[in-house]
Amino acid sequence: MTVTVSATLAVNEALAEKRRQGVRVLPLGFGEAGLPVHPVMRDRLSAGNGANAYGPVAGSAALRSAAAGYWERRGLPTDPDMVIAGPGSKPLLYSLLMEIGGDTAIAAPSWVSYAAQSRLLGQRPVMVPTAAGQGGVPQPDLLFAAVTAARDEGRTVNAVVVTLPDNPTGTVADAETVRRLAQVARELDLVIISDEIYRDLVHPAAEGRDQVRVHSPAEFAPERTVISTGLSKNLALGGWRIGVIRLPDSATGHRLRGGLLGVASEIWSSPAAPVQEAAAHAFTEPRELRDHVDRSRRLHGIVANAVSRRFLRAGASVATPRAAFYLYPDFEPVRDRLASLHGITTGAGLTGLLLERHGMGVLPAVEFGEGAEALRMRVATSLLYGDTEERRYAALAATDPTALPWIRAHLDRLSEVLEALVGDAPSRVIPGPAAEPAPASR
Repeated sequence: MTVTVSATLAVNEALAEKRRQGVRVLPLGFGEAGLPVHPVMRDRLSAGNGANAYGPVAGSAALRSAAAGYWERRGLPTDPDMVIAGPGSKPLLYSLLMEIGGDTAIAAPSWVSYAAQSRLLGQRPVMVPTAAGQGGVPQPDLLFAAVTAARDEGRTVNAVVVTLPDNPTGTVADAETVRRLAQVARELDLVIISDEIYRDLVHPAAEGRDQVRVHSPAEFAPERTVISTGLSKNLALGGWRIGVIRLPDSATGHRLRGGLLGVASEIWSSPAAPVQEAAAHAFTEPRELRDHVDRSRRLHGIVANAVSRRFLRAGASVATPRAAFYLYPDFEPVRDRLASLHGITTGAGLTGLLLERHGMGVLPAVEFGEGAEALRMRVATSLLYGDTEERRYAALAATDPTALPWIRAHLDRLSEVLEALVGDAPSRVIPGPAAEPAPASR
C-alpha cells in the first residue's frame, strides 16, 4: 500500500515552508511538548555516552525496574519482567498490533497513527465514535455492536486501542466509561491497548472544579490490558525516542511478550543504551523532575484553556481541555456562515483555508478517523511557548504565561484569524475556566 507522511509531521513541514517564505505562522498543528530538556536529563544522557554495547532486547534491567516502579506508584503493581522498552512508543505499538493480529477497534477521533499502523499491517480498523468529553475511549455499547457486526461478517477483531488522556481532544474519560469499556473487552475477549503517554499531564484543578483522575483499563481488566508510555510528552523528550510497555502478568501477557521480543530482536535489537540510562533515572521520578512536570502541566492547562476561549468566542463548540496540550473545537454551530463567507463545507477545506490564507496550522477531523464533512479540528498549543530555550523556561516560570509578550502575540493573532474566519458573527457568552461548555456533537 502507499504510505503518506503522517499528518502531524506533514503540517509541521508545511509551516516550516511558510516561515521560509516569510509568512507569519500560528504553529497549532504539531503535537510536540515544546519545552526544554531538564538539566538533570542532559547530565544523565551525557554520563551514559560510553555505553556502546548492545543490551537486552527487552531493555536494561535498570530501565525496566524503574518503569515498574513508576506504574507501582500509580496503583498498578508491575513485574519488571513484563516491561519491554523500545525506540519510542510508535514501534512498540506497531509490533504489538502485529503480534496480536486481526483487526483492531479504534476510537474516532483518535491519534492518527493507530489507524495508519493498522492499515500498514493489512488490517481494516474498526472505527468507533467516542462520547463528548470522553475522548480516547470508544463508546462501550457502540464498541460491542461494531465488533459483533464485524465478526458476523467473518472478520477477526482481537484488540481495542484507548488513549488516556486523549489526543486529539485533550479530555479524560471518566471511571465509569473506562470500566464499561473493560467489561465489553472482557465479554468480547479483546486485548486492550491503553496509550497513557499523557497521563502525567492532567491539568491542575481549576477553582470550583475537582482534580481529574486518570483511570487505566488495567484497574478493571488487568489480565488483558497492555499499557504504553514514554518520556516524549511529560519530559518533552520526543527526539530521544524511548518508550516502554507494561504487559499483563497473565497467559495473554506472557504470550505477547515472547512474540514482541522476537519482533524487536529483528527490527531494533535494543534501544539506544545512553538513552536507556537517562530514562531509567527519569522513571524513578526524582523531586526535581516531578517539579518540572508539575510546572509543565500547569503551563499546558493555562495556555490550552486560553486558546479554547478564543475558539468559543468565534462560535465554535469546545469541550474543556483537561490534560496535555490539545483541544478539539467544532465549527458546526457556524457551518452556514462558513459556507456563505468562504464556500467551506468540509474540515479539510476549513483547515486548508486557515493554512493558506492565515498561516495557521491545524489538522482536520478526517485525519483522526472522522468523516470528511466534520468541521472539527485538532489544535495543539505547546509550540506557542517560545522559539528559544530562554523563552520556554520563562513560560514555565511565569505566574501568568499568557501575559508574556510572545505568547500574548500568538493569542492575539489567533483572535484576528478567527475573527476574519467568521466575520462579525454574534458573540457568545464565554464560560469561566471552571465551567463546562456545551459538548460537541459526535
